[in-house]
Amino acid sequence: MSISVNNITKVYGTQKALDSVSINIHPGEIVGLLGPNGAGKSTLMKILSCFIPPTSGEASVCGYDILEQSIEVRNKVGYLPENNPLYLDLYVREFLAFVAGTHHLKGSVREKVDEMIVLTGLQPEQHKKIGSLSKGYRQRVGLAQALIHDPEVLILDEPTSGLDPNQIAEIRHLIREIGKAKTIMLSTHIMQEVEAICDRAIIIHKGKIVADDTTKNLHKITVSRALIRVEFSSEVEKHIIQSIPGVIEMLVPGREAAVKNSKSIASAIWLLESETGLDIRAGVFKFAVDKGLTVLSMQKEEQKLEEVFQELTKN
Repeated sequence: MSISVNNITKVYGTQKALDSVSINIHPGEIVGLLGPNGAGKSTLMKILSCFIPPTSGEASVCGYDILEQSIEVRNKVGYLPENNPLYLDLYVREFLAFVAGTHHLKGSVREKVDEMIVLTGLQPEQHKKIGSLSKGYRQRVGLAQALIHDPEVLILDEPTSGLDPNQIAEIRHLIREIGKAKTIMLSTHIMQEVEAICDRAIIIHKGKIVADDTTKNLHKITVSRALIRVEFSSEVEKHIIQSIPGVIEMLVPGREAAVKNSKSIASAIWLLESETGLDIRAGVFKFAVDKGLTVLSMQKEEQKLEEVFQELTKN
């Protein structure tokens, strides 16, 4: 087990940042830790990287206890904090050599720095001061320092926060590549990030885990109804659509309010809701035949991960 957490609780004064949290992460997994601001994500990451102790509970990384064997844990973990603190007056190569020295690496430090610069795509900026780099390249420097001692586990706190779309895509690609050889836990509140990078997502809310599953299964976790998107060859009025057996709600993409406020609205494209477990597709085809329509397309619509997140983290 790369990461094992058993009933971890962290209390700040009267506030419970974590409340009896238990998780297990296996080698090679890329796991997204999701939650609103203040949910306890950063607190859990700081505990696992031995920056702060828990109030109670147990945790281990690669078999080493975070309290009794913290030095061994630090050797196994690469950590990129949310704010990515760097020495802005140092040059990129100079900084990475300094970090390598703190880890007492065996072998050539220069070769290790060269390896990290290639791995994280820092070649164009390697001779610049960190303070002159864009935020995207600073994140790359942060990843390089987290990786330079070849840790088995990588913990990334909001790794793409504040980056532009191009930088986000680059960092996500880099994390996926690194994840082929390492166990990664990353925190974020961006749903697309989890879908783009992670094999599994853990949703935490008010210090408690409210969901833990693969990203695919999480799409279904709060679904109580099935949704079918159908496009007919011509417009159909709402009151006619209502005659399809099993349909309990009808929506038109982008015109939800208009549908609710009008009985006579017509559209060629409809989102049809039915109870989960009830397949209305055969009924839709029969309806189309009876009305002299052609079904141009029909597909099941998955619940968006963002909707699942909102449902599970409502106050």
